[in-house]
Amino acid sequence: MSAADEELYSLLVPLADERLIVPRACVAEVVRFTPPVQREAHKPWMLGSIGWNGRDLPVVAFEGAIGKDVPAPTGRTRVVVFYSTTGAVRPGFFGVLTQGFPQLVRVNQEVLKLDSTSGWPENAPILCRVKMINEFPLIPNLEKLEGMIAAEMLSAAPAAK
Repeated sequence: MSAADEELYSLLVPLADERLIVPRACVAEVVRFTPPVQREAHKPWMLGSIGWNGRDLPVVAFEGAIGKDVPAPTGRTRVVVFYSTTGAVRPGFFGVLTQGFPQLVRVNQEVLKLDSTSGWPENAPILCRVKMINEFPLIPNLEKLEGMIAAEMLSAAPAAK
């Protein structure tokens, strides 16, 4: 097996005080930030939805989902559009607010090591933190985040009459 077969194209997604690292294949697109349409009864991390490719795309602030303050949008703010892998989020996609444009990186087992530090709530959508050269990005639990989004969307849906 060649070294190229053991590498994974990934994205370093900048947050306010952290970075996420995710496989490139999880991301459909990165789009310009537009203020989401908010609905009542959402938790602060659930920012609302934006129009994307003819769909209402739910958008979240990952910082808020892990118990931190939701950052204010800036001129560098973007929305990373993730594929829904569980099918729990109805449009098949969801967006995560990012504080800049994600950086494409290639990772392999030589540059990626587990970091045992934590610092986030037990129920946060985080699998772990890794050390990657001089970076310490978080690996998000995207399935858990999808479940959180789906639960928020369901709780905010109007009751059937």
